[in-house]
Amino acid sequence: MSDDDTTAPAPNPTSEENRHASWLELFFDLVAVAGVAQIAHLLHGVPDVSDLGLYALLFLAFWTAWICFTLYANVAYENTHVRTVLAAMFGMAVMAAAVPGVHEGDDQHARVFALAYILIRALASRAWQHRRQILVDWPAAQMSLGVIPWTVSLWAHDPLRHWLWALGIALDLYVTFAVSARDLVEHQEARERRGDRPARRGSAGSTSFARSQTEHLSERLGLFVLIVLGEGVAQVVAATSDAEWDKQLYALAVAAFFLLATLWALSFGHGYAGVPHLAAGVLPARAALPLHCFVSGCLAALAAALGAAAEHLETLPDATRWLLCSSLAGYFLLSGIAWLGRAGRERRWLLCVALPCCVLPLLLAAFGAHVRTVTVVWLLVLIALWPILYERRSSLGRLSARKRRDR
Repeated sequence: MSDDDTTAPAPNPTSEENRHASWLELFFDLVAVAGVAQIAHLLHGVPDVSDLGLYALLFLAFWTAWICFTLYANVAYENTHVRTVLAAMFGMAVMAAAVPGVHEGDDQHARVFALAYILIRALASRAWQHRRQILVDWPAAQMSLGVIPWTVSLWAHDPLRHWLWALGIALDLYVTFAVSARDLVEHQEARERRGDRPARRGSAGSTSFARSQTEHLSERLGLFVLIVLGEGVAQVVAATSDAEWDKQLYALAVAAFFLLATLWALSFGHGYAGVPHLAAGVLPARAALPLHCFVSGCLAALAAALGAAAEHLETLPDATRWLLCSSLAGYFLLSGIAWLGRAGRERRWLLCVALPCCVLPLLLAAFGAHVRTVTVVWLLVLIALWPILYERRSSLGRLSARKRRDR
């Protein structure tokens, strides 16, 4: 068997429900650990607006590269080409290694980052062409429109380079939401009829649709969120290991752990695929995947802020306090968006839970300049706990009302 025909070994599932991430997929996700850690380090110290913009841009690029091959392995399953996935894994590792140089404005590192991204996208497009399938859930995974600005950026310098990268990401989002899968199929079939792209030997005569397998994809998305939460723990551990251990540090470490544990409970016990208050099957993948990306980005930024908090035990610098509080506010804003798709939703939930959880962290950021660091983090813990306590109280109220009716 040739390298091109090598596929990832996996058991044949009897149903979609008992399919889990393969060893190859788990190995691939380890690269996400390195990438998230490198990108989160951009927010160390006292980040300014340019640092936040670069963080968002690189995180979106890294997540896009990751989701392209996550969806490929999800659909291809036992026909996943090992060599293709390993090549993408190496490219993502190169992207992660180049992040510090990109932050420092090094042209060589920036070009390497862009070139690795371009090659990963080309690999993803080639993989789908080989399968002769159109991915309905994320058509940008196989289209090159968003890659064009990245290619042009190889000859550009900062800040134009960064604006071209942002344009590429924006074009990918446009393709995802504006271009239907049927349009893509008709376009490709028209090209084949003109002879622009002859069918591969041994392939089917027409292009087919491909959809992701929901349960397996939710597992992969959840694993990515776990990686990001784990990065938060790693940030706190690294910061506290070098500091002088005293009562303030102990209290901050406990508060940071409680905050991360509460967000874990919200994302998985009260959410789906790592997105809080998202219900299975409510939103199409085209809408759920951007939610997952932005939730992960907020959690990674919060993780970096927690690491910085351990270095400022008295009071937080303004930039760090705003990063910590606005990351949590963004997390709950996305939670509210996910909740809007739930069946049987109550309008009261928006006023009693979503609104205060978005507003209170921002008020704390605006007026908490003289609040001690430990107090800030514990207040954020209380805010994060409120949706869980509210839902528990509502459940107990409904149970009591049902019992009274039964009597």
